[in-house]
Amino acid sequence: MTTHHERIQSCLNGEVPDRTPIALWRHFPVDDQSPETLASSTLRFQSMYDFDIVKVTPASSFAVKDWGVDDKWMGDAEGSRRYTRRVIHEPEDWEKLKPLDPDSPHLAGQLHCLRLIKKNLPPETPIIQTIFNPLSQAKNLAGNETLLAHLRSQPEAVMKGLDIIARTTSKFIEAARKTGIDGVFYAIQHAQAEVMELNEYKTFGLPYDQQVLEATQGLWCNMLHLHGKDIFFSLLRLFDFQIVNWHDRETYPSLAEAQTVFKGTLCGGLRQDTLVLEDQPKVMEEARDAIRQAKGRRFILGTGCVVPITASHSNYLAALESVGAAKTGNEA
Repeated sequence: MTTHHERIQSCLNGEVPDRTPIALWRHFPVDDQSPETLASSTLRFQSMYDFDIVKVTPASSFAVKDWGVDDKWMGDAEGSRRYTRRVIHEPEDWEKLKPLDPDSPHLAGQLHCLRLIKKNLPPETPIIQTIFNPLSQAKNLAGNETLLAHLRSQPEAVMKGLDIIARTTSKFIEAARKTGIDGVFYAIQHAQAEVMELNEYKTFGLPYDQQVLEATQGLWCNMLHLHGKDIFFSLLRLFDFQIVNWHDRETYPSLAEAQTVFKGTLCGGLRQDTLVLEDQPKVMEEARDAIRQAKGRRFILGTGCVVPITASHSNYLAALESVGAAKTGNEA
């Protein structure tokens, strides 16, 4: 029987796997506030659905809480938390950031979570850890409006802060590798036209991405997430990712178009709203259309982002059934 690792590796190699791989992930609000409960919820979710990749999804604040931010669970449908305290207010605050070590409390907690998941998950199941890129972390430290204002008024100060964030993130990835992860889910939130211009991203985003991503070299299952609409898909040629994930149902390019310009593996095909608002036949129709677009190669069925926490159990099962992965036991 084909294992998850073998299926994903076959997909990355451009071969036709025994079936289309599938990977869906979600937030676990409240449970994501301790390593033990996040690990337990992640493992329970995987036990229920047996996806081909386990994407570990902590609250975004895990990466920045050790700098002093705070957040609160307020019922967001995607399961994310609202920031209630920022630590960057004036341009000079960026220069006050100090590098964090992986043994800082919240970073260390996430490493503990990874070790727990790795210990209790079948070894043939790939695990990828969510990593927010330096600009995304900067947004969480300052708020997006403040970040963009500072970038355009005092760019040198912000770039000093981005360098500190990048150095901290690199060290965290190096520590995460020691837990046995197979890759990272690298989330980029500012590479979209409604947020900044491409040249701005190449100045304030790309150099720090490249700095961080040096720490991922040699991992075999790295996934790039380009968040938002009107994304700068052309950035892919400047990175070295095995998999790319984006809101393909809502923005250019479509899956079919993406396969003409990216030779790696695509992940997507399902709208978040489809899994929340539609019935099982609609989920299966959309999934099968995505598989047709990708011609059954170099494709993992997923959503453009997290599955909202309001998605029904039956729609998860419909997504599994659409790729012939209806769970009948402990193995795919």
